[in-house]
Amino acid sequence: MTLGEFLSDRLLRIMIQLLCVTLAGLFLWATGTQLGVLVILILALLLVFAAVQLSDFFRQRARLRELEAILDGLDQKYLFADCVPSPKKLYERRLFDLNRRAGRAMTGAVSDAQASQREYREYVEQWVHEVKTPITAARLICRELDGDTRRKLTGELARIEEHVERALFYARAESPERDCVICQTGLSELVTQAVGNHRTLLIQSGVRVETEGLERSVYTDEKWAVFILGQLLQNAARYRSEDPVIIISVRLLGKQAQLTVSDNGIGIPAHELPRVFDRGFTGSNGRVRGGSTGMGLYLCKKLAGFLELGLDISSEEGKGTTVTLTFPTKEAL
Repeated sequence: MTLGEFLSDRLLRIMIQLLCVTLAGLFLWATGTQLGVLVILILALLLVFAAVQLSDFFRQRARLRELEAILDGLDQKYLFADCVPSPKKLYERRLFDLNRRAGRAMTGAVSDAQASQREYREYVEQWVHEVKTPITAARLICRELDGDTRRKLTGELARIEEHVERALFYARAESPERDCVICQTGLSELVTQAVGNHRTLLIQSGVRVETEGLERSVYTDEKWAVFILGQLLQNAARYRSEDPVIIISVRLLGKQAQLTVSDNGIGIPAHELPRVFDRGFTGSNGRVRGGSTGMGLYLCKKLAGFLELGLDISSEEGKGTTVTLTFPTKEAL
């Protein structure tokens, strides 16, 4: 708080006090008080008035600095009202009491919301695991059908499984530390798992996957990394062009390994590229082709941030898209 802010806040009070001093001076002058005495009295009143205002200013500034220091020193800022020293003045004590009551009510509401969110997340995870059983059973039933029907149903089941998996990882993304294990993993293993998980979609879409130089180990969580790669493969298959090809390659960059997933698909318009990681953004391609939820790349970005992986995307409309994941290698640790 500056002196100008203090005076501005008390402007009306100061004007009233100066008016009272002026009226008192006029009254004394009208009653025959000598001019010299009157000037001395007015100067004395003004000095006392200025001293009181300065005293209040320094006292309030010191109090604010004390409160700011207490707030800055707290890890849990919402406990501020319970940690400050008890105020001396009645008005300030009542004000802080109201703040404490409001803070406790807010803490209770937040705790209830967190508990509700945790229960919902646990329910979603349980539901996902349960729904995988009938999906697996449906896959087994499909084996007894003829070729064309079997192919169509298998494709639809694969799409259902993709959405179910995305729902599971979305629920887990709220607290990924509970399900995250960082260890040394081979990039070839990650790519093999991701391609295997989406083999049906890639085959039915006629996508050819080519790999280059994946014999490299990195440090990451295998499950989360495979999910991210799976989302990239799904996008490449969904927004494919004729004779679609996905090229997965690795490039060493100092103490990091950059895994690049490139396709020759329809690409992303330049004006939409900055928004592709936004939650729920589908873009013009997603609206035209349908089936897009706008959650895939959003989850990739969120999980990559938690895993401290670099995630960059470049694209040219009509020529294809390139996504680069940057992993730490053994030398980086």
